[in-house]
This record gives sequence, structure tokens and C-alpha cells, in this order.
Amino acid sequence: MKKGFVKSGFFWLFAFVAFIGIMFWINGGTGTAESTSISSTEFVEYLEDNRVEKFSIRPNNNIYEIEGKLRQGAEIEAKDDSTFSIIGGSDQKVSEFTSAIIRNDAVVDEVYQLARQNGVKNETHEEPTSGLWSSIILTFLPIIILVGFFYFMMMGRGQGGGGGRGVMNFGKSKAKKNDPEKSKVRFSHVAGADEEKAELVEIVEFLKDPRRFSELGARIPAGVLLEGPPGTGKTLLAKAVAGEAGVPFYSISGSEFVEMFVGVGASRVRDLFENAKKNSPAIIFIDEIDAVGRQRGAGMGGGHDEREQTLNQLLVEMDGFEGNEGIIVMAATNRQDILDPALLRPGRFDRRILVGRPDVKGREAILRVHAKNKPISDKIDLKLIAKQTPGFSGADLENLLNEAALVAARRRSKLVEAQDLDEAHDRVIAGPAKKDRVISDRERKMVAYHEAGHTICGLVLSDARTVHKVTIVPRGRAGGYAIMLPKEDRFLMTKKELFDQIVGLLGGRVAEEIVFDSQSSGASNDFQQATQIARAMVTQYGMSDVLGPVQYEGESKVFMGRDLGQNPSYSQDYAEKIDQEVLRILNEAHAKAREIIEEHKDTHKLIAEKLLEVETLDANEIKSLFETGEMPQDSDNAKAKYPSEKTDDSDEAEDGIGTSYDEIVANQEKVEQKKNKSDRFTDNDSVEDLKQIDENDKSEDTDETDQSSEAKASDTDDKDDSDDEGVQNPLN
Repeated sequence: MKKGFVKSGFFWLFAFVAFIGIMFWINGGTGTAESTSISSTEFVEYLEDNRVEKFSIRPNNNIYEIEGKLRQGAEIEAKDDSTFSIIGGSDQKVSEFTSAIIRNDAVVDEVYQLARQNGVKNETHEEPTSGLWSSIILTFLPIIILVGFFYFMMMGRGQGGGGGRGVMNFGKSKAKKNDPEKSKVRFSHVAGADEEKAELVEIVEFLKDPRRFSELGARIPAGVLLEGPPGTGKTLLAKAVAGEAGVPFYSISGSEFVEMFVGVGASRVRDLFENAKKNSPAIIFIDEIDAVGRQRGAGMGGGHDEREQTLNQLLVEMDGFEGNEGIIVMAATNRQDILDPALLRPGRFDRRILVGRPDVKGREAILRVHAKNKPISDKIDLKLIAKQTPGFSGADLENLLNEAALVAARRRSKLVEAQDLDEAHDRVIAGPAKKDRVISDRERKMVAYHEAGHTICGLVLSDARTVHKVTIVPRGRAGGYAIMLPKEDRFLMTKKELFDQIVGLLGGRVAEEIVFDSQSSGASNDFQQATQIARAMVTQYGMSDVLGPVQYEGESKVFMGRDLGQNPSYSQDYAEKIDQEVLRILNEAHAKAREIIEEHKDTHKLIAEKLLEVETLDANEIKSLFETGEMPQDSDNAKAKYPSEKTDDSDEAEDGIGTSYDEIVANQEKVEQKKNKSDRFTDNDSVEDLKQIDENDKSEDTDETDQSSEAKASDTDDKDDSDDEGVQNPLN
């Protein structure tokens, strides 16, 4: 029998049921299969009527147990509580019986006298000497086993700890402790988040050398909250901090605190901090803390639910009467707006770090890290891919390269080529291609002119998004699509840029109206995006000349909370004015799109006809058709065949490793040295003093250069060793 089965609950449940069955057989199954139980009065009557053939008497404590057999033809009906009636039914006839009489000498003498008169065979057994102990064992052993069984199940079969499965272990923390010696994640494994890593360096330095901070009276932040969109590497940053600091790392999800039992969440919080205190200095990481840290009193239920009790205990543990020296709480969330204010105050989460989506430089670094373990073709330019993926998070970029590898494997290729990356890019944005979908010629033509309308508006308007690719190949739910990308990463948008985006979105519907004099349902998603932009311009950005610079609506929130019973902050009259302004912007954009398409009617038709011919056009082909009216020739086209392919002016690839902890510290020291040098110059310094300071600085710089060259040589050796070991993928 396997040990795993012996330890499992099924084995012990089976053993318990088997024991109950054995005890039932011992206590109630001593009679034969064709016997029934009769009373002592009935037994005496059977003796008087000479219906008994033989019987035996066995003393047992205060009674005599009788087993007997009736004469032939003198059968009796089996009773419902007999063994035979349970097996064969209650209408059966039996000839054997059992009975019991009180241990009374007068009654026994009467039985023996009747037996002698009727010639009934009988025998008497001696009382066993171990009867008392057998009775005691059979009476108390089942009780002892039952109590032991339930105690064993309640205590979780001795498997205590954070992951105990017993009932008594519900209050134990489920946090997983990571051994600092086994943690292999470092800052060098995190790419595209240099500013975030620089903020976390102080945490690492405090855990390594807390005395340096305490001597200055400084207090390290008690908590660090990592907030940002999903997939940006918040959890990976926490793992990197634990790996760099070399301290125990307790990780738990916010949803693991709360259970159906009252008080379990608060108990788990206490147990988590107790374990961390025993192993301090330590890091506690709570992923998705919004599951337990939501604002109190903002739900639909009462104010004393289990989640709020858990939050109260967490607040006490983080900054209560008892200090938590050497314990740093890190948490990650993408819903910082719904967290309780008491959780975010200084003393609990002192430092909040925004982990946003990477810029073009960060996306390139992330792509290089993820490309380390994939056979990427030399023709692929990751910098171009980074420019083509604005708004992608680290998880999106990892998924992009993984999809490209899957596409290459589907082609039985040993390298990931540029065509694989372009196909993966389209699959991530729009879904898999539906090349076998049957589409009528009229519908196909309408889709071509629709997408050409988007393309023309994007080419004419300088502030609209750049047309990256346009196709009429169905993908997902779309019959065709045009990929419009921003020209560069933007943090601010002007009124004209937003208006031009709306014009580009409405270009497809306008093209249908001009060419076919009809309207289709294919523009529904375009209207949805255009309406959202127009309403944001009016209600959030204050870009309406009629309504003025007033914010009438905030960002949409799925968390109702206390806002459930609040009325809008504007009157019904202003609500009508808001709708009128949104409609005005959309109508003006519609008119502008019609003007552009009618002005470039020939080019619009040319692009649509070419789409019907080749189905897909990339940015170079679209630009050539717009400027020259012809497709680019291979002999004259110096561009790459695929958007992600390298050109002659592409830059050299980097090593694909993020900034390490030592590099971050070295950069910070250089900045401090520059500040110190600037502080050494005063208005009272003479020319000779300035010359002497300058000569000393030059000699120091020379020494630093020599040392840095030696350090680079050693770093090269270390890098070779790290390449042999391999770099883990970040942002998983």
C-alpha cells in the first residue's frame, strides 16, 4: 500500500467504517443466519408445549443467554429485528432462536424441570473468566476510537503549519515562505523598470545594513505599495527585493485571508506576522491586497463582515501598539482607488510606487530579456517591435514573443522569423485569422472600402494615429481591421489630437455612406470608441467651449461603494447640454471625415481595390500608394519585407539584461559625487583655488577610469558565467 494513500483521509474514513462494521458484527451478529430473538416468557411457553428440541444456557454477567432449536414442524415467524429478516425479509419461518432470562435460581430450576419432563436436550456452559474485561473493552473501545478519530481529523492529521488541512488549522496563515538562499530573482531579471528599482534599493540597503539608517534617526518605510495596471511586473519586483536582500520572503494573496468561518481572517493575519517576527528581518508580500483592504463601510452589507475584521487586524499589525522592527510589508494592487485610507496613511504604507506600462525603451529591454531563451532570427529588429507595441505591458510583450514561437513551431521552423512576429502581433491585437470564413463579394467590397476610409483619414490628418497595417482578412469578430498606432509614446493629448482620432474612427462609416449610400453594423466598435473620447473631452478634460473648464464626471468606477446613493454633481439641464456637446463633436468629426474622403476619392478607391487584390497592406505599401499611386517595387524599396525586420540603419542589439542592484547603487553614488563637487565651489574661492580643485578632480576621474576598466573586465567574466546559467524571464 502506498504511503500517500495511508496518509490520505479516504484511507482513515474507510478504516473507520470497517471498524464500525466489525463491531456491529461482534455485538449483533452472534446468532445464525436463520434465528430470531424471543422473550423469556415465550421460551417458557415453548418448553411447556414441548416445542423445543434442545437449548443451551450461557451465564453472562447478570443474565443467562439461551440458544435453542425447535422441534421439526414447530417453526416460528422471524421478527423484524432478527438477522434473518434483515437479509431475507420479515415473512420467513425459522426454527432456531435466542433468548435471555434474568439470573434467578428459581426461574432456572423451573426451566430445567420442564426440560426433564419433556425430554429436551440441554447443556450449561461455564461463565468465562474474562467476561468482565471483554465487556469493558467492547463498551469503551468504540467511544475511545470515535473520540480519537474526530480529534485526528480536527487537528489535520498532525500536518500543522500554514497549509494544514485540518479544522483547527483554519486560523493558520497560508503564506508561503521562500528560502532566501533558493531565491534566484534579482534586479537584473527585471527590465523596463529602472526608476521603480531605484526606489526599492533603499529597502534592500536597510535589510542588509539597518544600522546605517538607525544612526541617523531614519525610519525605513513600514510598507511599500506597488500599484499599476495588470502585467507590469509588481510581483516580480517584490521577488527581486527579497532576492537582493537575502531575507525570508512570505508571500500570500489577499483572497487567502478570508474564509466562510468567522474570525479566520484576523487569526491568519496574526499568525503571519508572528511567523515573520520569529524570522526577522523579513518581507511580507500581499498580492492583490484590494481583496482584503477595501474601504470599510462602502459595501452593500453590514459594517461588521469578516473582511472588515481582517482589515482591522491588518491595520493593527502594521502600526499598532507592538512594533514590527525588521519587517517590511509589500503589497501589490491595480485598484488603489478602493483601498481604505487608514491602510494608505504614513506608518503603514509610507511609500507608494507606480509601476506603469513601459515606454519604448523599456519595451525594448523587456523584449530582449524574453528573447534570450528563444532562437530569434538575426533579421528581427526588436527596437522596431517596441515602437509598434505602445501600451503593451511586460506580460503582453512576453505573450507576444511566446505567440511568435508558437507560430514558428506550427511552421516546423527552427527560428522565429519576422513573419512569425508580425502574425503574432496581429493575433494578440485582433485574434486568429478566419481565412476559411465564407464572405460574399458585396460584403468583402464593403469591408475593403470601410478600412480604406480609416486609412485615408489617418494619412491626411497629421495629429491622427499612424496607419500601421490594414487588412480585410477576418480576425476574431471583425471582418477586417486597420491597426492605428500613435506616432510616439504620449502622456498628454491636445484637443486637436483627440478630435483627429474621432475623425479617423468615423472614416469607415463615412466611406460606406459615400460609396454604397448605405450603413452597416461594422462600425459599432468605432462609434463606441469615438463616443467615449468625445464624452471625456466634455465631462473630464474641460474641452467644451459651451460648458467651460468644469469636470462633470470622473473616471468610470466598477466599485459602487459609497457612491451608490449619490446623485450626479450636475443638473438635468446640464446633462442635456453634455449630450448636445458630445453629439456636436461627433457630427463635426463626421463632416470632417466626409470632406477628407471626398477630396481624396481616387486614392481611397485605389487603396480599397488594392485591398481586394492582396487583402493586406503594411505601412510602407500604404504610404507608397498615397504618395505615388503605385505599390513599392522590390528593386526600389530599401525597406524590409516585414515591419519587424532590420534595415541597414538598425542599431546593434544589447545584451538583454536589466539594470542590476550594483549598477543602480553605482549610478546613485556618481550623482552624489557630482553634487558634492558642485558644493565645493564658493563665491570666495580664488582662481588658484579653483585650478587646484579642478586638477584634483581630474586626477580622481583618471583613477576612477582605471578602476572602471578593471571592473568592466571582471563584469564581462561574470556576464559570461551568467549567460551559461541563463536568465529567468521577468514579468511572468
